Amino acid sequence: MAKKGRILSGHRPTGQLHLGHLEGTLRTWASLQDDYECFFEIADWHALTTDFEATGALRENIEQVAIDWLAAGLDPERSVLFVQSDVKEHAELHLLLSMVTPVSWLERCPTYKEQRDQIGEEKTIS
Repeated sequence: MAKKGRILSGHRPTGQLHLGHLEGTLRTWASLQDDYECFFEIADWHALTTDFEATGALRENIEQVAIDWLAAGLDPERSVLFVQSDVKEHAELHLLLSMVTPVSWLERCPTYKEQRDQIGEEKTIS
């Protein structure tokens, strides 16, 4: 049977995963692996957008996220699991997109607005 399409999703390794991750994404991701071509990313560079002052635990958090994903049923035989910084083309794509994407487009993005609201005005989003 042919796969229906591709899925790319991920988590930022900013701390321990919790039940919300399991119920909110991981069970769904695990159930999609047979029907879709899945790519799951540990978004370590994205973690730096809000956690740039405290990078000491980043390597450990990356490892822990990978372990939790495996425990939740993500299967490297059925999905691609990767660390964002291992794919250098991510940085290249960011550079190119940041040169042609106006800030006003970013400010319309619900994910950006949610992050901005959670962090508050006293902290900066890079």
